[in-house]
Amino acid sequence: MEHVAQLADWMMNEGRRSNDPVRIVSHFCTSLIEAGVPLWRVNIGQRFANPLLIAWGVVWTPEETESYDVTHARMLTDGYVGSSFEYILENRRPLHKSLRGLDPETDHISYLEFAELGGTDYYATLLYYGDSSLHGCTFVTRSKDGFSPRHLEMIEAALPALSSAMEPITMRKSSRSLLRTYLGNGPSEAIYNGTIKRGERTSLEAVVMFSDLRGFTALTDTADEENVFDALDGYFDLIVQAVEDNGGDVLKFMGDGVLSVFTIDAPRDRAHQCCQSVRAAQDALAGLAALDKSRIEQGKPPLDIGIGINVGQVSYGNIGSPGRLDFTVLGGAVNVASRVEGLTKSLGHRVLTTTAVAEAAPELFSKCGVHSIRGITGAIELFHLIE
Repeated sequence: MEHVAQLADWMMNEGRRSNDPVRIVSHFCTSLIEAGVPLWRVNIGQRFANPLLIAWGVVWTPEETESYDVTHARMLTDGYVGSSFEYILENRRPLHKSLRGLDPETDHISYLEFAELGGTDYYATLLYYGDSSLHGCTFVTRSKDGFSPRHLEMIEAALPALSSAMEPITMRKSSRSLLRTYLGNGPSEAIYNGTIKRGERTSLEAVVMFSDLRGFTALTDTADEENVFDALDGYFDLIVQAVEDNGGDVLKFMGDGVLSVFTIDAPRDRAHQCCQSVRAAQDALAGLAALDKSRIEQGKPPLDIGIGINVGQVSYGNIGSPGRLDFTVLGGAVNVASRVEGLTKSLGHRVLTTTAVAEAAPELFSKCGVHSIRGITGAIELFHLIE
């Protein structure tokens, strides 16, 4: 077991500090091969908390090592149902299976595929993490003698060290993934990197975009809960995709309203980010047209939106109480964007912007008059997007 002891020392020191799952799994596999374990394919699967993904992992072969993600939908397919991963996680015990003499009618497709590629023996077992979560790993060999009891003993002896190196990576991935899902790219990175004190903030220039679902109050009064949430999910999907595809961050859902920002890192980026916000608005309208077509075909009422865009100085950071913080943007530019969006219905245009935004893409806009904005001293000129 000298090789396993050396492997454990590397995992708990250099491997744990590397934050590189591909390197860790590669070293794990090559070390076991040097110890005499005839590995051909290894899959280290990690479950983690994420609304979009349920797991991630690393697959090793002698030719390459690569990582992968698993969606929630994948767990409902034949790729998982009836697999070794399902078996070990539900039964909480390893699975050792020969890949010779398989039955195409009853054996899982993964066993059949490995056997077709020359696999002779298969072993699936568990990784135990400090938070009591269970994770899985599988080992396949092409050796004519398969895995011996000694081989399996060495694999099991090395797994605690592998867990010590992979667990912190999984925890970091879970944390970053959850932060990004709930806060967006920019805020999640800021918070993950330590911007966590109440009142800690940064002043910067940004394009602020407010979008709002028109007729939402009437919808909630007339539709059942399922249809209300269906409408909201469809609307949020198209707004988030439009904003993120054009380099912005969705900061907040406020009932049926969405607050998004396109941060400006340097003065030369101002016009570009203004154009990006406009493209996001165009993409949102295109997405809405497709969504409404689908809703009408299903006998559901179409949706409509209003979007207001402004650019200016904002304060970007934490507000709240010591026990409950929120990451947001505040400032006059934010207030103006909100008020501009509020005028979309009365002015009859779905996308309104201030002068500074319209000037970045003048061919896309038409003047919409000078208007007083509640809470803002003096009237401002507005422009509407030509649809």
